[in-house]
Amino acid sequence: MAMVREKMADALGRVFGDPQRSEGERSEPERSGGAPKTAASQDGVESGGRADLEVVEMPRRRRFSAAYKARVVQEAEACTEYGEVGALLRREGLYSSYLSKWRRQYREGGHRALGDDKRGRRRRKNPLEAENERLRRKVARLERRLEQAQTIIEFQKKFAEVLGIPLTSTEEQEGEE
Repeated sequence: MAMVREKMADALGRVFGDPQRSEGERSEPERSGGAPKTAASQDGVESGGRADLEVVEMPRRRRFSAAYKARVVQEAEACTEYGEVGALLRREGLYSSYLSKWRRQYREGGHRALGDDKRGRRRRKNPLEAENERLRRKVARLERRLEQAQTIIEFQKKFAEVLGIPLTSTEEQEGEE
């Protein structure tokens, strides 16, 4: 049954000028490493005969490997005829801004520069980690101040001893009161 529907859709597409992908063209999943779509899933018809109505909440960003970027840049550099670069971009489904950026990266650092090192989400600090770091800095600052205060007290004791001034401890002063 699905085969009959597929043939009918194909025939109607040819009659009404529905553009079909040729086998030589690349499809998006092949570029990004996924499995290529079948003809039925490209037309929006699944094996059950129902249209694929799933709507993705957030579109996924396309990612290209460094090898793919280098190949596209080299193909674009090899183009000599008018309109060949445009045809390349249409065939690959790319924007000209991608090619401009990739050419600049390729000139600056070759194949290695085309790699994307900043992939993935940025790591968010846990609020407790930020609080913990703030408290660590505060403890370190207070320890430095305590060390300075102890050094000053030791100096005062020695200075009082040299001058012959008797120092009473806080315990002795509390006992007198």
